Amino acid sequence: MSETRAVMDDQRMLSLVAEGREEAFHRFYDEYANRVFRYALTLLRNRHLAEEVVQETMIAVWQSASKYAGLSKVSTWVFGIARNKAFGLLRREERGTRHPDVKLVEPDPADAISREERVLHALNTLSSDQREVVFLAFYEGLAYQEVAQLLDIPEGTVKSRMYHAKRRLAEVLA
Repeated sequence: MSETRAVMDDQRMLSLVAEGREEAFHRFYDEYANRVFRYALTLLRNRHLAEEVVQETMIAVWQSASKYAGLSKVSTWVFGIARNKAFGLLRREERGTRHPDVKLVEPDPADAISREERVLHALNTLSSDQREVVFLAFYEGLAYQEVAQLLDIPEGTVKSRMYHAKRRLAEVLA
């Protein structure tokens, strides 16, 4: 399926969600829940909180699908919601109002045996800003311009973060 068709399918699916069609929402959830979870895990490094972000994001999509203006891809809009929900949870965590006993997901470098585990370990050595840019560009396939729009930063900043992230990953994986 071409990217244009996927975008149109996402927009059509979201418009059906806006009409209150539950079957469209279930399909939308199936399409986006894992992607939102991976993104939230990248930001929060906490599985429990990432799962909570998925639920809060999907509730927000259900409630505000009619407000989608079509100015960006649906995925960019959804990740924007997820980002806001994730940072909202972080603020609550910092105030100590939620989950005081939850631990961050930190892989043990000694256990990094497989290639995938080595890559995950390397990603965890990046700053949160770099990790977020890498996730959005590589795992979600967003263009630098879309990443910049989502994060509300200049495209040059996205390129700079990506450059430094690639250098760091090359060092760690060498």
